Amino acid sequence: MIEQAVNSQPISKLPEIPIFDIGDGGPIALFEADPDRAADIIRLGQEQYGQKVISGLDELSRLWSSYAGNVHNTEIASIANKLPRGVWFMNLCLEWGCTSGVMEDPTAPGMRLLRTLDWPFHGLGRNLVIARQTGPAGEFYNLTWPAFAGVVQAMAPGRFAVALNQAPLVRRLTLPVSVDWLCNKIKTFAGRRIPPGHLLRRVIENCRTYNEALDVLTRTPIALPAIFSLVGTERGEGCVIERLERRAAVLEAPAAAANHWFGKEFKPGKARGIESYRRHRLMNGYTVSHVSGFDWLTYPVVNKDTRLAMSANPKAGELFAMGFEADGPATRVFEHVHRD
Repeated sequence: MIEQAVNSQPISKLPEIPIFDIGDGGPIALFEADPDRAADIIRLGQEQYGQKVISGLDELSRLWSSYAGNVHNTEIASIANKLPRGVWFMNLCLEWGCTSGVMEDPTAPGMRLLRTLDWPFHGLGRNLVIARQTGPAGEFYNLTWPAFAGVVQAMAPGRFAVALNQAPLVRRLTLPVSVDWLCNKIKTFAGRRIPPGHLLRRVIENCRTYNEALDVLTRTPIALPAIFSLVGTERGEGCVIERLERRAAVLEAPAAAANHWFGKEFKPGKARGIESYRRHRLMNGYTVSHVSGFDWLTYPVVNKDTRLAMSANPKAGELFAMGFEADGPATRVFEHVHRD
């Protein structure tokens, strides 16, 4: 799948994923390190969906975040003031698909997290960056974008690695899907709980162990349903956490997640993304195999909406990543082994 890239260019000719060492500077420091990438993402979003649509969604996202008293509002507002409309929407949007797997690493000591993010938003693959950051609990690597204040996937060497998947759409019996979608949005915007991506940031910044992270991810009330994948450093420290706003179901490793409920705890909803059930079956197979490198990047785990792929082992400090666009790989493979 990844042997050749856009326009048949070899991957070796594609740009590298930049890494920015921003310490405890947070999203404002990352934005200031590379504002052009943020501007490119906003520009492409307006071209793809229309300026009026993005502006309307942006204002709705800003109003909800203000009403909810989000602790990151000041950071987001500071960045939004320097860019065209779209930053608030980018930060509060969860309209993506993802595939994740948690397992014992067959090639190195410790556990491994495999992950692809599918977000039909142009420019995210080629503008992917890695922020090397520090929080109260220590150092971590955040696969993200300038202007984004949350965390969607990250690795903390010696602690754990985490990723966020969108949950299935909650269904209400005979209502059309579009009405269910609107009802879910109204329910979300009426609450003041933390968005899942901001909870994941809290976890990676503050939790010192796998068990601390597991406790926070299962017990903290959240704004809308989500699926978290988590691996630690010791054998058996791995799980998929299916979350409703106030309830959690934990599936122990080896396990996989896509964009539907796999456990038996919650009522089935409408799966999100491209071929969620097939993606889950493939990833579930990889969690019990000896697949290495990025050999697991096969369709539909990788599809036209895929914007990044990640493999992380927090015990070994290994992080591998790659950006994608609709027409194929958009970056070289990033390979990094953390050294204290």
